[in-house]
Amino acid sequence: MSALMRIAAWTLAIGLVALPLVAVLNGWIAGERWPMRRLAVTGAFEQVDEAAVRDAVLPHVQRGFFAVDLDDVRADVAQLPWVKQVEVRKRWPDRLEVSLSEHTPVARWNDGRMLSEEGLLFAAPPGAGAGLPLFDGPEDRAGELMSFHSLARPLFLPLGLRVEQVRLSARGSWQLVLDDGTQIEAGRGEPQARLARFARMLPQLRQDPARRVARADLRYTNGFAIVWEDVAVEEEKNA
Repeated sequence: MSALMRIAAWTLAIGLVALPLVAVLNGWIAGERWPMRRLAVTGAFEQVDEAAVRDAVLPHVQRGFFAVDLDDVRADVAQLPWVKQVEVRKRWPDRLEVSLSEHTPVARWNDGRMLSEEGLLFAAPPGAGAGLPLFDGPEDRAGELMSFHSLARPLFLPLGLRVEQVRLSARGSWQLVLDDGTQIEAGRGEPQARLARFARMLPQLRQDPARRVARADLRYTNGFAIVWEDVAVEEEKNA
């Protein structure tokens, strides 16, 4: 037998062995012989819908145990709302394990996403995060918005007020909106001292029940400007 024929014979023999193996691994054949029967979803999560996880996994397990691509499963589960991290593994003979963790939100973002405590933006269902503050600003400065909210929040809590919105303009100017509707122009740079001064004065400014502070401009060296709103007129309109 010539060398060429020997090579051809060995090639054919290897092909006859390898092709069935490749077919099984790709799910082309014998998927029903080694089916994926069990799915275990574990992890510390509250917002993630376990049924949605199962729906994301199901298309990947139709062709049997060997054909399941773990990277593809991981990618599809990671796209679900709230999902922060995903680990996927197979357990012989018929078990797929999905372990996941979810984001912890600290604020809503202006485009409908949410901001996690790690400063990451992530997708969330419409209406999620009611009661969380709304942030608006450049994405690459999300950490600064978190820090600014953390600074401003304790200044107004003793007054029974929450910081409902934090905005940072492209030019670096800060604006707050309190939950009573008061808009605060805090200006550029580091306005901590200005905010603290205004918060100290706010109890006096709120003493008149017939009017309230609608807008405060803190962009002054030694004071601030106030725009008042007549509460009595507003109540008449509502009546």
